[in-house]
Amino acid sequence: MNKKTKVAIIGTQGVPAGYGGFESMVDNIIGANTNGDISYTVFCSSKDKDKSLKEYKGCRLKYVPLHANGMQSIPYDILSMIRAACGYDTLLILGTSGCTFLPILRCLTRARLIVNIDGLEHKRAKWGRLARTVLRLSEKAAVRAADVIIADNKGIQDYVSQTYHKDAIVITYGGDNAIRPVSEEKQAEILKSYDLEKDNYSISVCRIEPENNAPMILEAFAKTGMPLVYIGNWNHNAYARQLRKQYEDVTNIKMLDSIYDLDVLYALRHNCKYYVHGHSAGGTNPSLVEAMSIGCRVLAYDIVYNRETTYGQADYFTDADSLATLLTTSQTDGKLMKQLAMEHYTWEKIAREYEQIF
Repeated sequence: MNKKTKVAIIGTQGVPAGYGGFESMVDNIIGANTNGDISYTVFCSSKDKDKSLKEYKGCRLKYVPLHANGMQSIPYDILSMIRAACGYDTLLILGTSGCTFLPILRCLTRARLIVNIDGLEHKRAKWGRLARTVLRLSEKAAVRAADVIIADNKGIQDYVSQTYHKDAIVITYGGDNAIRPVSEEKQAEILKSYDLEKDNYSISVCRIEPENNAPMILEAFAKTGMPLVYIGNWNHNAYARQLRKQYEDVTNIKMLDSIYDLDVLYALRHNCKYYVHGHSAGGTNPSLVEAMSIGCRVLAYDIVYNRETTYGQADYFTDADSLATLLTTSQTDGKLMKQLAMEHYTWEKIAREYEQIF
């Protein structure tokens, strides 16, 4: 009988997934362990998850008494690393928040250290100078100490090569989890409840943060008068609340709070004319590959990561004026987006790629 490979996964809020892209990725990876060759342990936040759950999808759950995000994310990751230093063959560390500790961990464990460096967190506009410096140091420590570096996008892979002269392996995210068996009758009911017509509105789904270019998107639709459904965490911070106040009286724009009913979210994306993606930071974005998997016609902010994700086959904008022009001229093909997603962004494919590294 073959010995199982023991893998500890660090850096997420935990599973079952309920927060972000890394959580969804972990949920799908452990769920694909059909042959049982790998024994997974996921470190979870007892502040954010139900610590009474000890096992999930055959995976062992261990809890750390800190929040996984915000100010506690760095000590949360470091404490998880310390607890995983013994008893595992491989540590998969998602994100670089606590990776200033990685050179020390390197001395404490014989396990292989695999780090998915995520997007370039230190370049996000929401961080101040001190935070950016700390994040840059964490990224540097991660790249230098890791046995394997994972980039979720070729643009990130190129950045690692050019900046640190190190090789990174590209493993993206899956998006087929967004596809739902929702009947046409139910989809029609959902559209009617939001006073929408099929193929007569555009949609955008994101966290309302500066690097996601919400003001640019809102300005373009306010100018054109074309219908927009914009789903986001509009009450999360002063920046988001100010934008909502500025545009809440624009009649062609519906600013909806985050939607967690996956059937509703599927119907709204599946029936849109365009999916508008404003992200300007990070690598392969989960919301973009989900939209592609559903077959949306994509208009994306013109940055290397979005071009790489869509294989140059979407249409791209750089400001409100160019987006406004695309709303009447774009011939981007939703069927091609779906074809690309089924070739490159299925969770079965992503899970197998991680398993090969483990």
